[in-house]
Amino acid sequence: MTGQTAPDAATIEALARDALARIPEPFAGHLADVVLIVEEFADDETLDAMGIEDPFDLTGLYHGRPIGEKSAFESGALPDRIHLYRRPLLEEWCQTGVSLDALITHVVVHEVGHHFGLSDADMHALEGQAG
Repeated sequence: MTGQTAPDAATIEALARDALARIPEPFAGHLADVVLIVEEFADDETLDAMGIEDPFDLTGLYHGRPIGEKSAFESGALPDRIHLYRRPLLEEWCQTGVSLDALITHVVVHEVGHHFGLSDADMHALEGQAG
């Protein structure tokens, strides 16, 4: 990357929104209210809660209640959020050599999978459809 600057948060967000837009129905219809947040790293509280010591080990996180656990009677709850962590994503991008778009898609689909309570196999299939 000599002479180039690292992709900024806006670039990461644009790639993530593009990945979300490629997720097929019936999932897509349930994603309109999910908030996408790009931060440099997860905060210490999040890392501690997950038992993660190295902030570079967390590239994304779904925060909210899976679709199957929601109730129509809930009100006032915060919207579900997908957090993407820019610096760990860039580190993984440089180390793996995969395209940044493919990496962001992988992380977004994985976090969306948590939103729907999907298994790893289901997430892999969804990634193939969104890829």
